[in-house]
Amino acid sequence: MPTPSAISHETIAQHLTQAYRLRVARSELLPTGTSATSAAFRVIADDETRYFLKLQQGELNPSTLALPAFLHHDKGIEAVMAPIPTADGALSTQSHGFNWTLHPFFDGQNGFDSALSDRQWIALGQALVAIHCTELSEALLASLPKESYAHQWREGVRRYQRRFINGTAGDGIVQRFLALWEEHAEEIDTVVYRSEQLASILLERPPLLVPCHSDIHAGNVLVGDGDRLSIVGWHAPLLAPKERDLMFIGGSVGNAWNQPRQQTLFYEGYGPSEIDTVALAYYRYERITKDVLDLCDRILDSAKAGTEEREEGLRRMQSLFLPNGVVAIAHQSYDAVT
Repeated sequence: MPTPSAISHETIAQHLTQAYRLRVARSELLPTGTSATSAAFRVIADDETRYFLKLQQGELNPSTLALPAFLHHDKGIEAVMAPIPTADGALSTQSHGFNWTLHPFFDGQNGFDSALSDRQWIALGQALVAIHCTELSEALLASLPKESYAHQWREGVRRYQRRFINGTAGDGIVQRFLALWEEHAEEIDTVVYRSEQLASILLERPPLLVPCHSDIHAGNVLVGDGDRLSIVGWHAPLLAPKERDLMFIGGSVGNAWNQPRQQTLFYEGYGPSEIDTVALAYYRYERITKDVLDLCDRILDSAKAGTEEREEGLRRMQSLFLPNGVVAIAHQSYDAVT
């Protein structure tokens, strides 16, 4: 079976004509979103309308398409990027061993590469509160997972902690990583402990669950000219407390979105809301725990990740502990718990 990126223009044009009644003039492989199991293309129709085509191997979770489609088409939340239905009304198709999804093409950059304007911050707040206040259909409610405050990431980090006590062999990247870990070992332990502590508190509360994007960091918000904005990356939608999404605003994930003015503008759009400080601190610590586990897996397994990817992982690990980074802000959130 060919990789998704190896699909020819002729195959793309033929399938989109059959499934979407779309007459395709040309298609271009995009560097972003392309891996061994997925590929992204810019598709240009005969009338010069541009589309974003995603091809993926493996099973596709229907809720990752159904929720944004419902929010955009049924509830009119324009900022949500939704898949374009096929001629038969389906949200995706299968052909040549891949799942095919088609979206409008958004001409812009993500929030890491381009700062949001004041109006875009307000618009993001308006979009997110609309998402959180949406009443879902029974079918969507049944399909979305619910927050469980699961412990798999904490346990994963603890396994590495036990492993490092006994010493770990490896190349120069591994040794630099272990030196960095030793430097921050106490703080990493605090992050994991507090994540577990706060989870135990939240488990005792009857949660108010709302539809959440669950990964709405700067990379999943696209910004364009004229203050246009689009929320993408609906890979893991979740029914959870609203703080699951709000923790990204001011949370410094990726060392972005960590300025007070940005938060002020966002909440101007989001409106008055009582923030659960326990949930906010929990989600910030839990995100760090997950990132630490992912980085350990990447950096220590040279068979699965190349040198460049592992070096980037090491840089990301270092960035967690910057003065205004995610760890520092999570500690501030913990100190504010009431």
